[in-house]
Amino acid sequence: MTRCSRRSLIRGAALLPLAATVADESAGPFPDRYFPRHGTYAHDTVSYDLHLTYRPADGGLDGRARIEAVANQPLERVELDLSRLSVHTARIDGTRVRSRQQNGKLYLDTPRPLPAGTRFAVDIGYRGRPKPVRSPFGPIGWDRTGDPHNGTMVASQPLGAPSWFPCNDRPDDKAAFTFRISVPPGQHALANGTLLERRRSGRHECWTYHHPGPMAPYLAALYTGRFRHDSDTVRVGPDHPPIALHNAYPSWMAERAAHDLARQPEMLRAFSALFGRYPFEAYGAVVVDAELAAPVENQTRSVFGSNHIDGERGAETLVAHELAHQWYGNSVSLRDWRDIWLNEGFATYAEWLWSEHIGEDTADEIAHHEWRALHARPQDLRIADPGQRRIFDDRIYVRGACALHALRRAVGDQRFFEVLRGWHGAHRGASATTAAFLAHAERSAGGQARPLLHAWLYEKPLPTLAA
Repeated sequence: MTRCSRRSLIRGAALLPLAATVADESAGPFPDRYFPRHGTYAHDTVSYDLHLTYRPADGGLDGRARIEAVANQPLERVELDLSRLSVHTARIDGTRVRSRQQNGKLYLDTPRPLPAGTRFAVDIGYRGRPKPVRSPFGPIGWDRTGDPHNGTMVASQPLGAPSWFPCNDRPDDKAAFTFRISVPPGQHALANGTLLERRRSGRHECWTYHHPGPMAPYLAALYTGRFRHDSDTVRVGPDHPPIALHNAYPSWMAERAAHDLARQPEMLRAFSALFGRYPFEAYGAVVVDAELAAPVENQTRSVFGSNHIDGERGAETLVAHELAHQWYGNSVSLRDWRDIWLNEGFATYAEWLWSEHIGEDTADEIAHHEWRALHARPQDLRIADPGQRRIFDDRIYVRGACALHALRRAVGDQRFFEVLRGWHGAHRGASATTAAFLAHAERSAGGQARPLLHAWLYEKPLPTLAA
């Protein structure tokens, strides 16, 4: 997500009552998590298969979720996150089980104790009218757009995934996803990954997508409404498989949106050269008929508001930012939200690299300009551990990018980009921490990397950026 306040993601959205939560009874190996009441370490998810029927007329959603998971400890109860939607059936390994919902949690009693290491399947039927859930950063998750055809969108970072499907809402519990979305004929549905089938059945049209991921729940996305669709195949290089590129936007802004997103293929080529092979099978942007406070980097399907499209590429840095998140933030994910600079500092630096690539301001010029702005602000934030309520402070974005630029100046371009490519290569499809990045940078760039980065990331006073 680009640096912008998360409060009221859709501009003008009303704040919703904060759903109370209960303590996570399985905090697992990381009891110091920023949001310990979301998710559990009692199991890890393998896959989600979501069958969703959406009724635009009344905003109703009927859902069936099949979740395959592995127990990390002996289990007599399966814990999931689900807000504002009601469960009517639940089965574990085919056996109907008792379910209980309380304060955003769903508890399922297992039909028999599950030993640690057991793979099991949960089937859940649920329904309701999904709405955003309130977080410390405003309402997030499922929301309606201004589309005259009752369109919807999902932007869940960091805690909104339970607004539309039951999940283990941890950023480091990544899984494969299949979406089967039924909407009335004339409506369109878009989700993460690749469209496998679009089929008319009775009074509905079913759109089926699959994304092998792995993907964190907060990056799962669904958009409905009516869109114009533009597809392309991007060839990055002889040793790189082609990337399916699919953009969608309301017809009324088609010409402007096509122009503003036209350089995505060149971004894919440039970033693949700098960061390493693009990590997924597809990418695309969805522009929704709503003004958003900030774009969001849902995996393979970044979402932009109509206010980010002006026909003059005025927000092209945002297009670059969200695309860069596919490497840093989505493929290499954070273990916990305290490490968010690993997402946002890297994506912000990608903005500067794109500017440099197209012959505008260099990363060095931008870094010094941003450093001066940071220097004029309070020095009261450790960006590698900012605190739960400050994970979207824009200083995390800019100071994180400046930290990377300081490393680049210290070790030179060749070693610096080896650090970036090696970081993605070593942790592709996994989750990581700031401590792991410091160790990686030290191995790749020498002993000077750790103290340099430590000052930028863990100390409050702003380090000097060499002229």
